[in-house]
Amino acid sequence: MNNYSEDGAQNNRMERQTDEGRCCWVCFATNDDDELAEWVQPCKCSGTARWVHQQCLQRWVDEKQKGNSFRRVNCPQCQTEYIIVFPAMGTLIGVLEGIDTMVKRLSPFLAASVMVGSLYWTAVTYGAVTVLQVIGHKEGLQMMENSDALVLLIGLPAIPVALIMGRMIRWDDMILRFIQNRSGSARKFPLLSLVLPFPEENTDDTVPNQNVAILSDQLSGTRIFCGALLLPTFSAIFGRLFFESIQNNVHRTLIGGLTFIVIKGAFKIYFKQKQFVRRRQRKILDYTDDNLSRFSQRDNRPAARQLAAVGQFL
Repeated sequence: MNNYSEDGAQNNRMERQTDEGRCCWVCFATNDDDELAEWVQPCKCSGTARWVHQQCLQRWVDEKQKGNSFRRVNCPQCQTEYIIVFPAMGTLIGVLEGIDTMVKRLSPFLAASVMVGSLYWTAVTYGAVTVLQVIGHKEGLQMMENSDALVLLIGLPAIPVALIMGRMIRWDDMILRFIQNRSGSARKFPLLSLVLPFPEENTDDTVPNQNVAILSDQLSGTRIFCGALLLPTFSAIFGRLFFESIQNNVHRTLIGGLTFIVIKGAFKIYFKQKQFVRRRQRKILDYTDDNLSRFSQRDNRPAARQLAAVGQFL
């Protein structure tokens, strides 16, 4: 019996000593620093992390909740969830708080809906302008007035989508890759050899063939977008310049657009083939003082650029 009394007394003395030596784990202040401060034990921690000022913990909880008073907060040490209670504020405050929470949750969806709606009506407007540009102002207005509303709401925004999807078909790169992979067969056609440059064939059996990667542009979203949306304008311009004798606006614009695409693709194929030939004929020289002075000082251009174009000087 005496042993139990002694153990209880010893535990009480230890608790009093711990209470007297309390230290806030947020501001590190003790009882001696502020005897009137309110203390709290919010979790299962013991030792130095057991006690914390009520005000210090309130500020720390505010930082963790980031404006959401109902967000759960746990102790950073033992991960115990803090028991946070609020005083009764009345029915009106509860209703207003519920409305505020609902608005915060619905705002992202509402903003996304507004953006999607703006893009949709922008696409509708662009589709209508394209119809007027291709068919003609008077004929286009008459066609849209006689069309069903549902057809217009679906068909007009589909115009820019179809243009962008069509712009992503890189037919010129397919033709260029076919020509470069079969350059030996392509040389048999004199007209093709006259138009397109081909690298010189390697007749020396001791030198292995060079396997150079075929150049290809990386997909650029902005370039595809701008090129697709400007295609009807260029089609109308080419139609008026080269096919003025065609009376039908649609036929003239379609033929003008096809002509523009073919001419643009031909120039691109020629340009890429020239780059391919230049890359195929490049050489890397020995790093000597003679080569360095020869190519680094010419036209005040960097040595690397000169070495890349060394085939032009050899």
